[in-house]
Amino acid sequence: MGRIIARIADFIRETDKLMVILCVVATSYGCLAVYSATRYLDTMRPLLVQVIGLLVGIVAAIVISSVDFDKISKYWYLLVLLGVIPVILTFFIGWAPEGTDDRAWLDLGFTTFQPSELLKICFIVTFSTHLSRVKPTINKLKTLILVCLHAAFPVLLIHLQGDDGTALVFAVMVLCMMWAAGVSWKYFVLAFTSLVAASPLIYFVIMNDEQRARLINIFDIESDIMGSTYQQYRGRMALANGGFTGQGLFNGSLTQVGGVPEGQNDFIFVSIGEELGFLGCMVVLLLLVAISLRAVNIARNCNKQSGKIICIGFFGMMLAQVTINIGMCVALLPVIGVTLPFFSAGGTSLICMYLGVGLVLSVYKHRNTRTLYLRDKR
Repeated sequence: MGRIIARIADFIRETDKLMVILCVVATSYGCLAVYSATRYLDTMRPLLVQVIGLLVGIVAAIVISSVDFDKISKYWYLLVLLGVIPVILTFFIGWAPEGTDDRAWLDLGFTTFQPSELLKICFIVTFSTHLSRVKPTINKLKTLILVCLHAAFPVLLIHLQGDDGTALVFAVMVLCMMWAAGVSWKYFVLAFTSLVAASPLIYFVIMNDEQRARLINIFDIESDIMGSTYQQYRGRMALANGGFTGQGLFNGSLTQVGGVPEGQNDFIFVSIGEELGFLGCMVVLLLLVAISLRAVNIARNCNKQSGKIICIGFFGMMLAQVTINIGMCVALLPVIGVTLPFFSAGGTSLICMYLGVGLVLSVYKHRNTRTLYLRDKR
């Protein structure tokens, strides 16, 4: 019992308490929003899943944070298998939620699991390990080609799976991590120029008719309100209903009847906006920005290159998901199925977010020299 108490004391003393508090507050807020957005279903299951995800996530974060991230990085090859194999299984036994054709989930019987969420966390470790090892020669063409091949693998794998939203999240993570590793700005300019030049090819050849329609229709939401823009049109109605202070918790006229598709998931921001208004949405943004900036601050104070890149990888994941999700909700971006971190319903995404938090806390705890524990002999 004494050793257990000592370990708990070590964790409380050495962890980044602000990061933990911010994440728990954000998730608790999210649980309340999910409950409100699913009351019309007359089931407590969505809330129960969120609460279980929160509890499991906190435990997982504590366990991961207790292990030096350098030791975790040594087993990068195991993380490759852990992240990639479940994604590959979706090509053969994947399950698609009702109303979609994206077979990006695995049906475990008692619940479903989205492997791409776990792959994000595994990729943060494997890619940070790769970048930190080649940092002295990172701007040599041969080194950069191998780095780009590593980066392209998860992006293409998830694209082939049919989840372009998550593939875009991976792409942003890659850019942030490569920038943190010291890749020259000239390569970023070259990449951006190439992307602009290839945009006609992407639009006319790679994108399908549905994707092109979604992209075009964001410039005129009312052009197809019974079709491709229905979700965003209803979302804008809900946000307009909320105004500055909202219609009140559990009182959203659209939220309480399921009037916005996926109002508890991809469009949870809309549900919060209708019931708690602009003020409620600003609290969401402030929490997410605070969590993201905290990760950046931990990166700045770490003297180990791999630790810096891990934190920036987590930041890139947050940046991409928050920007894309809120962009979808306010009809500035097409709907591509990206969840809002810590808020959207879904046990897989929530637990995996806490796995990422655990990595950041590990960097905070082991960022410099060896930690002296209470249980160590003086």
